[in-house]
Order: sequence, then structure tokens, then C-alpha cells
Amino acid sequence: MPRQTSAATGLKAEGTKNMYFIKKVLKNPKLSSAVAVLLADAILVSLIIPYVPYTKIDWDAYMSQVTGFLGGERDYSKLKGDTGPLVYPAGFLYIYSAIQYVTGGEVYPAQILFGILYAVNPGMVLFVYLKTDVLPWWALCLLTLSKRLHSIFVLRLFNDCFATTMFHAALISFLYQKWHLGLIIFSGAVSVKMNVLLFAPPLNLLAQTWKAAVDVFGVISAGAGAALVQILLALPFILSHPVAYFSRAFNLGRVFVHFWSVNFKFVPEPVFISKGFALFLLAAHLLLLAVFAHHKWCRHEGGLFSFLHCKLAQTKLKFYNPTSFPLRGLNEQNINPRVLKTEHIATTMFVGNFVGVVCARSLHYQFYSWYFYSLPYLLWRTPFPTWFRLILFAMVEFCWNLFPSNIYSSTLLLCGWHPRSIHTWTILRTANLQTQRRPDDYNPCQSDFEAELVVQKSYTDYSPAEFAAAEEERRHSCGGGFNIQPIHQIATQCPSPT
Repeated sequence: MPRQTSAATGLKAEGTKNMYFIKKVLKNPKLSSAVAVLLADAILVSLIIPYVPYTKIDWDAYMSQVTGFLGGERDYSKLKGDTGPLVYPAGFLYIYSAIQYVTGGEVYPAQILFGILYAVNPGMVLFVYLKTDVLPWWALCLLTLSKRLHSIFVLRLFNDCFATTMFHAALISFLYQKWHLGLIIFSGAVSVKMNVLLFAPPLNLLAQTWKAAVDVFGVISAGAGAALVQILLALPFILSHPVAYFSRAFNLGRVFVHFWSVNFKFVPEPVFISKGFALFLLAAHLLLLAVFAHHKWCRHEGGLFSFLHCKLAQTKLKFYNPTSFPLRGLNEQNINPRVLKTEHIATTMFVGNFVGVVCARSLHYQFYSWYFYSLPYLLWRTPFPTWFRLILFAMVEFCWNLFPSNIYSSTLLLCGWHPRSIHTWTILRTANLQTQRRPDDYNPCQSDFEAELVVQKSYTDYSPAEFAAAEEERRHSCGGGFNIQPIHQIATQCPSPT
């Protein structure tokens, strides 16, 4: 009898939770819209798999490469398929080996697995959109309206699908400030396909800001965890044929076939395959990243150069005089890590990746998955009217669905990118850093660089008496070691030893 009572109580509690969730969904138009979009898209995918013919492109090559790996081959130069040699890192082999084991190498059961993957991926993306609250509720459906994305996932079974999904999982970890976990997942995504490295420059800046003025070794440990993932996955190949592995899996000098280019078909083929064109795009990529970093992403810290100078000064002081450096990790109970706004994290990551996509020498059709899921977000970060945003979205989608691409579609695609790039720049906000401080946990020995961040958020949270006491304590405690300014006059500059 007690067991029956306990079971009945558990079922009642579960029912209450379900009713609470249903009411929450019904009361929140964005949440209910997201759920409806996911359900409708799941139904659509379940119809595409049995009724739309599968397109043979890379699946057989994937299975051939996996068969060689499972047969004991560890020389990357000898792992080949009917479309050419293996050019993906080791994580790809492990994932597709598991798929081959589950499906027996058959296409239809693999399509079902990719259908599940496709359902999971938009779910995570919608979560990011709800978390950042950038789009109106009705615009969430744009994430499921791409014919090309459905094809990439369930009709062509590309490895880009796993890389993209894993990146979105990493992004969610970053939004919750789980940087160590996020970097491990991010590294796993890189091990599937190298394009995920386009997110690395903005991610590096975010990671530095996350621990800026707190503990440089936190960044190092997070980076070491990500590197360890790569080493462990590649260990069988590194121990046997390291040169073959790194030259194949991370080949940055690959020359793609001009015919398959979606973005630069209007460029003559001799120019397209030339080294000069590649170097020009690389220089443009680095220049654009530097400009965004200096004027937008690091604006809060006084620009990129000021940010790098501060990091270098803090690192030197930490090593040369660790006992007096005010930001030492040994006394973190008085210093809270920087908490970045979710909108700032998502915007920085999406824009950094978009810059890389714009400067990519060749984009094949499956590469659309690299940035499609950020398109609505970036469009709604511009000041364009809604009708023009929708036209740009439709324009880009049209270009990616036209086969084969031609000089006109490539030009149109570039025109669709150009206004978005300019207006993303003009209105991109560097979402201010949030801190959670109270007068009783005020750190009297913080640097000017850190204190300025605190003051911007919480200056008005202090009463005049509390603020005066905190400033006096700071002067008394740190006056002998640093150039101390009145707290209300602090500027964003690095502390210099006297």
C-alpha cells in the first residue's frame, strides 16, 4: 500500500510538472512558436526521408575511408574513397565508424539517424535564439525554411552536419559560462571538420575577456583541455604516421575545384586557383577580424591594442610579483569572474564566423550549413526594415539552391552579403560586461582596468558612505603598490607599478 501511494504521488507530481510546462508554453508566444516550428519540421523531415530520393555524393567515400580505418590502416595518405583522399580530422572517422556499425553502411537507416540529428540541431539553435531574444516570435520559422539545409542533412549525409551541431552545443555551454566544457565540445567539432576554426578568433577574445583580470591560467587550462581532445582522438595516427595525419587532416592550402564554387564563380578560374588570390582573401580575413576586434569586440577595453597590452602587463606582473599582483588567482574569493551577456557572446561568435565565410575562397553547397543558422540572427541585428531582411534571406537561399552556380548567382550572393556586413558593423553592440558585486565583496586591490568595469555596472548600487569607505579601504590597502585614482575618475587603462 505505501508503494502504491508513493507511485501515485510521483505520477501526480509528474503530471503537475507537465501541466506547468504546457501553461508556460502557451503563455510565452516565442516558446510556443519554437515548439510548433520543431514539431512541424520533424513532420517534414519524416516525409522527406521516404519520399525524396537520396543524392549520392560523399557517403560511399565516407564508408570506404571508415572501412580502411577499421581494417587497421593508420596512414592518412592511404585512407581514400571514390571522391579522393581523407581530408578530415580523426573525430570524423570515429563518428562515421559508429554510424557504419549501427547502420551496416546502408543509406536509409543512416538517413533516419541524420533526421534525428537534424531535429536536435534546430532545437539547440532555437534555444540560443530564445536565450538571446533577438528575433520576433514569428521569425523563428526561418530556421526551418531552407531546402538546402534539409538536403544537406537527410539527403546527402555530410559530416558538416555533425560539426555544426556540435558547435551549437558548445555555444550553449558558452552562453551559460561553462567555458571549459564548451571548449572541449568545440574541439570535438573541430575534429569532425576544420571549418569550425572560423569561430576560433572571436572565441579566443571571449575566453580572454571571461578571465581578464582574474586568472590567465584559467584560459590556459581551458585551452589545454581542448588540445587534449585533439591529441587523444588523433593519437593512433600521430604515433604511427604524424606527418601524413597533420598534412591531410589540417591542410590549409587545399585548392578547390572552380566548378563547385558557390561564392566566387564570377572570378576567372586562373585567378581563382592562384596563390595570390588565396593570400588576398587571407589578408582580407585577418584585416576584417582585426578591425572588428579593435572597434567592436574590444571597445569596452579601449580597443584591441589596449586589450593586448593589458593582458601582457597583467601576465608579466603575475609572474614577476605574484604576491602583490591584485588579480592573482590565489585570492579569487574576492574577485568574481567576468559574466558576459548572452547576446554579446552569440553576436561575437556569429559575426566572426560570417567574416570567415565571406572571405572563404570556395564555398561548396554543403558549406551553407556553416552559417545558415546565424543568418536570421544577423539580419535582425541590422537596422533594415523587416521586408528588406526577408528579401535578403530569400536572396541568399535562392543562390544556395541554384545548381550549378554561375557568375550571376555568385554576384547576387555577394550582393546579399555586402549590406548585411556593413550594417552588422554599424549597429553591432558590444554587449557590456555584467558583474555581480555587492559592497561587502568589493575588492580594494583591483586594477583600474577591472574597477572601471565594475563601476560601469554598479556605481549607483553603492550609497555615498559605502562608496567612500570602499575607496578609502582601497587607497589604504593598495596605495603603495599601484597608481591609485579616485574610484569615480577611473579610466580604462592598465595599472603600472610605481
